[in-house]
Amino acid sequence: MTRPRPLGYAIAIAVFLIDQLSKWYVVDILRLHERLQITVLPIFDLTWVRNFGVSMGLLTASTDVARWLLVALTGVIATGVAVWLWRERKTPDMVALGLVLGGALGNILDRVRLGYVADFLDLHFGDLHPFLVFNVADAAITIGVLLLLLRAFLTRDGADRSENEHA
Repeated sequence: MTRPRPLGYAIAIAVFLIDQLSKWYVVDILRLHERLQITVLPIFDLTWVRNFGVSMGLLTASTDVARWLLVALTGVIATGVAVWLWRERKTPDMVALGLVLGGALGNILDRVRLGYVADFLDLHFGDLHPFLVFNVADAAITIGVLLLLLRAFLTRDGADRSENEHA
């Protein structure tokens, strides 16, 4: 099987660009950081949040040292994903890894440039907020990880099946 590596990296670049363009739009055009919230639909708002941590408020970087340690940690993880992507042979996994890599790079750039990640997508149902406020990078990372998990649990390689049949 040929390894269409450029596909995963092209997806990563596309996610990175869409993420950064959306952040530019909400900050520089909509000036969301001044307005704080814009209702788009009854179930969807643009809500300004400066995220100093990672998912669900974990690993909050409250000092400059913590910020740069978080940049380093996420950089190491992104490098691991890039290497995995380079070695990956299955197209669906390349797509998923491209989503994760592009999202990670988008959030890393925010953390380097701003000291925090700009979040603004707020999906809710009345007063029920099942998700934290997020951004395009977060969505891409989440979708990519879910795809990888689904593939890991729901599919098996032919080699795995033949090993199990002979055991």
